[in-house]
Amino acid sequence: MGETDVEQVTLALLDAANDKDSDVQAQVRKSMLTLGNEQPDRVLAMCQDYLLKHPKLVVSHRVVILQTIELIVGSKIDAISYPRIKSIISLASDEMTRSKEVLPDWQQAASNILVAVGNKHINDIMEEILSKFQPGVLPHFFVVQTLANLSDSNVYGMVPFLNAILGTMLPMLTLTKQDNMKWVFSYALCHFSNSILEYLANLDKAPDPTVRQDTFSSEISAAFDILFNNWLQSRESKLRLTVAEAVGSMCHLMASDKLEEQIPKLVPAILALYKKNNEHYIISKSLCHILDASVNMGSRVLETQLDSLLFTLHQQVSTSVDYSNSPTVKNHNEVLRCFSLLAKAFPDRLVMFVLQRLENSNERSRFGSLAVLRHLINSSTSMMESKKLLILASIRQPMADHSNKVKKRVVQVISAMAHHGYLELDGGELLVRFLVQHCALPDTYKRGQKPADPEEVTNEALRTMCDNTFHLLTTTVGHLADVLWPKLLYYLTPPQYSNATTPLCKSLIVLGNKKKDNKEQSFIIDFSQEVNLPSPQTLLIKLLVNAAFPFASRGHGAPSLSLLQLLSVNIHRNAEAVWEKEIPPLLTVLEESTAESLDKKSWDDNLLKLLCKTLVAVDNDTWLCQFAAEATSFLSTYNNALGEKSFLYQCIGVILQQSFNKEFVKKQLQEILFTARHSDAVEREGVALCIGLCANSHLEGILAKLDEFGKSDAFKKSPSIFNLLKDRNDVEVEKVKSTLILCYGQVAMNAPPEKILNCIDQDILPCISKHFNTKVLGIKVETKDLTMKLSLIQSVGLVAKAISECVKKQGYAFSRKQELIAVIQDFIKAEPADALRTQVRHLVMSTCANLMPLDPALSETECFDLLKVCVNSVFSLPPETHTPEKTTKEEEILDPKQRKALYKDTLASLHELLSSMLAKDLTPDSLQSVFKHVERWLTSPQDHERARAISATVHMLTHYLHNMTVKNVVSFHNLGALLGRLSPRCADPHLAVRTTAIDCIYILLSIQLRYEGFALDYKDEAVEGILSLKAQLINPDHSVLYKTCSELTKVMSKRLPQQQMTTLVFMLFEGLVDSQINCCRASSVILNTLLKNRGGGLQEMVPEMLEVLHVQLQSITEEQVRVAVGQTVLIMASQHLQTVVNALVNQPLPYDSWTIEMWMSLGADPLVANQIIEIVMEKLAVMAPYVDKKESIRGGTTKVATNKPLAMTCGLKELLLNGQSQEPALSKFPQLFSCLIVRLAASVGVSAPRDNTTKRTASVHVAGVAADALRILLARAQLDEVLKRLDEDKAWEVIKEQNTHITGVTLLARAMAKHAGPRLPAIVECLCPSLNNIYECQRITITSFFSELLNHHVATELMFIDVLMNNMMERISDPCCTVRMLALRGLGNIAVGSPEKVNKYAKELLAAMSSGMEEKDDPGKLITLEAMSGLSKVLLYLDKRNVHLLVVYIFMKIKPFLESENDEIRCASIHLMGKLSKFGLGEPIFKDQIHNVLVSLLLHLVDPNPHVVKACKYAMRVCAPMVGSEQITAMFQNHLYEDKSLHYGEFINDLTKYLIQDFPGMLNFYHISVLQFFKSNWSEVRAGAAMFIGFLLGNLSEEHYSHLNMGIITKGLVMLLQDPDPVVRVKAAEAMGHFH
Repeated sequence: MGETDVEQVTLALLDAANDKDSDVQAQVRKSMLTLGNEQPDRVLAMCQDYLLKHPKLVVSHRVVILQTIELIVGSKIDAISYPRIKSIISLASDEMTRSKEVLPDWQQAASNILVAVGNKHINDIMEEILSKFQPGVLPHFFVVQTLANLSDSNVYGMVPFLNAILGTMLPMLTLTKQDNMKWVFSYALCHFSNSILEYLANLDKAPDPTVRQDTFSSEISAAFDILFNNWLQSRESKLRLTVAEAVGSMCHLMASDKLEEQIPKLVPAILALYKKNNEHYIISKSLCHILDASVNMGSRVLETQLDSLLFTLHQQVSTSVDYSNSPTVKNHNEVLRCFSLLAKAFPDRLVMFVLQRLENSNERSRFGSLAVLRHLINSSTSMMESKKLLILASIRQPMADHSNKVKKRVVQVISAMAHHGYLELDGGELLVRFLVQHCALPDTYKRGQKPADPEEVTNEALRTMCDNTFHLLTTTVGHLADVLWPKLLYYLTPPQYSNATTPLCKSLIVLGNKKKDNKEQSFIIDFSQEVNLPSPQTLLIKLLVNAAFPFASRGHGAPSLSLLQLLSVNIHRNAEAVWEKEIPPLLTVLEESTAESLDKKSWDDNLLKLLCKTLVAVDNDTWLCQFAAEATSFLSTYNNALGEKSFLYQCIGVILQQSFNKEFVKKQLQEILFTARHSDAVEREGVALCIGLCANSHLEGILAKLDEFGKSDAFKKSPSIFNLLKDRNDVEVEKVKSTLILCYGQVAMNAPPEKILNCIDQDILPCISKHFNTKVLGIKVETKDLTMKLSLIQSVGLVAKAISECVKKQGYAFSRKQELIAVIQDFIKAEPADALRTQVRHLVMSTCANLMPLDPALSETECFDLLKVCVNSVFSLPPETHTPEKTTKEEEILDPKQRKALYKDTLASLHELLSSMLAKDLTPDSLQSVFKHVERWLTSPQDHERARAISATVHMLTHYLHNMTVKNVVSFHNLGALLGRLSPRCADPHLAVRTTAIDCIYILLSIQLRYEGFALDYKDEAVEGILSLKAQLINPDHSVLYKTCSELTKVMSKRLPQQQMTTLVFMLFEGLVDSQINCCRASSVILNTLLKNRGGGLQEMVPEMLEVLHVQLQSITEEQVRVAVGQTVLIMASQHLQTVVNALVNQPLPYDSWTIEMWMSLGADPLVANQIIEIVMEKLAVMAPYVDKKESIRGGTTKVATNKPLAMTCGLKELLLNGQSQEPALSKFPQLFSCLIVRLAASVGVSAPRDNTTKRTASVHVAGVAADALRILLARAQLDEVLKRLDEDKAWEVIKEQNTHITGVTLLARAMAKHAGPRLPAIVECLCPSLNNIYECQRITITSFFSELLNHHVATELMFIDVLMNNMMERISDPCCTVRMLALRGLGNIAVGSPEKVNKYAKELLAAMSSGMEEKDDPGKLITLEAMSGLSKVLLYLDKRNVHLLVVYIFMKIKPFLESENDEIRCASIHLMGKLSKFGLGEPIFKDQIHNVLVSLLLHLVDPNPHVVKACKYAMRVCAPMVGSEQITAMFQNHLYEDKSLHYGEFINDLTKYLIQDFPGMLNFYHISVLQFFKSNWSEVRAGAAMFIGFLLGNLSEEHYSHLNMGIITKGLVMLLQDPDPVVRVKAAEAMGHFH
């Protein structure tokens, strides 16, 4: 390669070095480096010349070139000639110092070159630089910086020069006036000092081990004076910081006496910088150096600066640290290092200072002090040993701080102290208490809330930190075990630590298990020695109460039980065996439960059983009495946790129940009764439970104590006959009485069964009565206190439960009937609607029922209001099993038995009221007026509400039947309505509702018989048969229920008058949307049975019935009911076909889902379906599918579908959806398939017609309807494989859109050919006439269909290929371009479908394809493309003799298409070329043609179109044997697979090697061919061409260069280096890298 070529390329790269694209810049630099690595001297020379010849080059361009020089020098320093090194040094030096001004990018790049060269040629560099570093003259800024950087990069080379440099530099320092020069001198002195220190630290590796520190001391000291005395006071902060950094580094090299002398001035000066600068890290780093040097030399003067040092450093350490900001973190660490250095020299003063600062209440000050203290504890262990007690005493001050931020740091300090033995010391327990206190912190925010200040330390965060600290201490700090065990037990009982229970228990469990496993003696706790610990009994009661509320206090239940199990031997030796057995199952329950799912009642019972078993095991009355006494005294600790207190009362009751000491029991009861807070409902309940549990063993004593308590001063109050003034004491007395009443109830509940009856009669009830009624001045006054009323009700309920009876109160009637009814009606209104808690409803309704017969009679309005209130109030109640929630604090919940009884009484009183209402006027109208209040509840979604309603109904009807009198024949006009409402209930999911509904219908028909004149004892056989159906209704099987309903309907149909049929039918329509699915189904069964039997007489009602069904369908969700409604439509259609069909066809388009369902139902009857299919096919064949309408705005025409054919297609589609339509669909499959595909052809691109009502275009996809109908037809014909294939290909989406319709038809034909071949001959026969249709769209669709059929062998197998081929030949002359194109496609497809027939039609095929390639009327070249594609397929099977002479002709004809801008034509032409290869094998002329296009094919391997790339791979692979090179053939056949990725660069690189090796004579042709592609339209191809040339050059040996025109190549690459596409520029630059 000529030098001029390399130079031209290098010059072009240098010109492009400043390209605007960063990737191009990087590649240019890389190529320059590549060239430089190969020919460093030449490239460096060119870079130098370029810079010299372009003195005015923009700085950014100069910088890139200088950076390139640096890269070459850095990688090839050993290969560069010494003269070039010298010239490079000179150039860089000149570039660096040419401008007197500081231009950082430019001069830095030049400086970097000098530093890179200096790594090997330090002497030459120093010679050059020192020439510009002359005494008495201020050097250039970058000269000094270069010296500084050299001292970093080449320490051992530079340090020997530094003494001389420092000598020269010192006088310059005094001459320096500008800040930037001061900065660079300071920067240099800092680096020089660091280099010297590194040199001295590694003298064993140094070239001159005789160098000593004092070698530099005098110069450094002199420089120090200037920097410190003059420059440090600069106003420029950046300079001050650099000077400070330098001064710090220089201190290590100064003589000790000099440093000692400077310390009094130096330290204050450095400290003063903190106020002048925001960047404190450098200052702290410098100060650290100064302190290190001072402490190491044992400075005495430093102590004089200690106060100011500590003060300033403390300010620094107190500054908040932003851990996302690296400098602030570094500064904090340097300051702490300063404290460590000072601690070595002045430990006492430092510790005193820090501890004094802890007393400062300022938050930041404490932050800093705690940070230092923690650091010293961790880093200066030996020094801090003697200060432990002092630190322990001093830490108390910050522990009392109210700030959570301070407390967080205190916890960190405590953690450090714990690891270093502080907690074992006297006073260490305060630290433990602090942690416990903060483990017990309450939440700062409610769940889901977040703090507004992200830096806020919330209680939750601090608490979590303390939890983690406890866990850490107990698991990792072994020596703390004896400190924490058992002392942590103390913190379990005080209520203020309750929120810390969980972490405390967990820590105690860890500690205890370690001691237990190690069999340490200390595991057994001596409670007599541990005076501060709670007693075993107190621990037991505390942990047991914790367990009762397992999810409170952060889930303390499980840890409390686990700890209890661990402590068993410490609580009582007899408890261990019981707890080992009982506690694990309880823990399992907790693991499987949540706060919501845990059954609290059952859980409490289990815990009380555990307590009871424990007491039995202990079997020690003395221990038990102490236990009860401590538990009683512990009650007050739960005054703010009443739930826990109530459970503790129960525990005390269990304990006392087990005690044999009656006097002790009385004493405890006395204390409980007199100290209880009777004003609280929960506590009253707890006391009563305690007394009740105790009564099981001490009944007589309990009754005596309660009687004594009832006579005590607690019940005395001031008399007030009018009870107008009731002071606070009076109120409290009522609460105490309430407690006492509850106690009697609980005593009754828990007393021994053999004693209860006498006690109730003689003691309990009299006492309850006595306390509920008070005598004031001898007059008995009933209390009005709500609490006492509730207590009475609850107590009576407990008594009732105890003796298995209910205590009932009877109401009485007031003489003023209306007034009383109005008042008590208000009582019902006041009752809560969601719960039955009192007997108010029952009593009110019973009273009303008794009042109803009395005069004066209520008005109709009053009756209506009363019934409405009573019925709604009772029916709306939740089921009996529902447990109501408390709504007021004092309200008590009834037990299930009492509630059940109350429900029963309440419902019975309602029935009584309804009967009383009916009794006034036993007529159909009266029955209807009462029934309407019950009616709506019959269809309620709630089982219990329907059950109540049907129960009330049967009660009313029974009363009506047995009490009615018939004097004249009367019409039971509402029979149909009643039957319509009640008959669906016979299938209700609730058994009681079903059976009762049958009774109702039986009674209704019996009433009808009475009205027809029959006697009460008359038995109608059909009606009586209804009762036998009840047994069948017990079976919940749906089929049985509906069969029963059908049989029931036959009876109703027989007995129902014709005039009531319409009412019944429309009522059943309403039943179709019942709340219960079963009843909806029953309604449909009854309805269809009725219509089949008596529907013929409803002809006039059919349109209205269809309309109602249409409306009802909109609310029906159950599929079975919808199907039944369809059956209803079909029944009507079978009776009135024309009316039904006309109504459905005239429904607006698009059909709504309900109309669709009606259409579908018509397909259920094959006869009806067959008739409709025939009508539709006939109409579609003769009616115009669309009309052309002019567009008013844009002009032109739009195809708009005609309404009737579209509506019929829609209807046909829905009809075919019915599976029963399969038989008629199959019988007419060929005709129906052909009809629908022709209809589809005429629907594509056609708009829907306007809706006549809205005048808007209907939202119907015209083609979509036809496509859907076709798909459903295929399903009906059971062509599942066809459908599967079409769905996989997503054919249905494409077939209905205009631009993809042909593709969709092709997919349809393909699927039919593969999976439905036998059906095709008949379909083809039906479709052939349509090829002559006037509608172009229909001809296109059918031609496309036939074209694809030729692609499959089934056409030959079933002998309809001649029909298809003849039709394709005819279509070649069709006036429509698309039809002609599709005809060519079909002719080409014969090669795939029936290759054995190709030679039969050879003449016709070649003629057709040739004419297709020459088609003139082919604007999109689609016909040409199809001709090439078809010819590619046909060539595979044509005999060689028929094609041999045409090979080159065809090759020449398709060659121009290789560079076509049309991707598909490019792809087809390349494919065709590959197909031609088999006809040219062994032909020299064909080999030449392959080489002619080889470059084109290679470059199109990176074509932007992936299909073209695949075609290239295919063509090159099949043509490979004709190339004439075994290696290239192997490459093509091994690497060029269509579906495999290709690393193009590696491929072209290897290929060029073989081209050079096997075809050296064609290199000129190849590279000229490649150069032509430098102007390709595709940037990918241009980039590929550049790569090709680059690899060709890179692999070319010297002797082959003569084959190439390097001038043209160079010119072309230079041109590409200016290409608009950066990728091309990158590849051009990369290619230029091979010019070496």
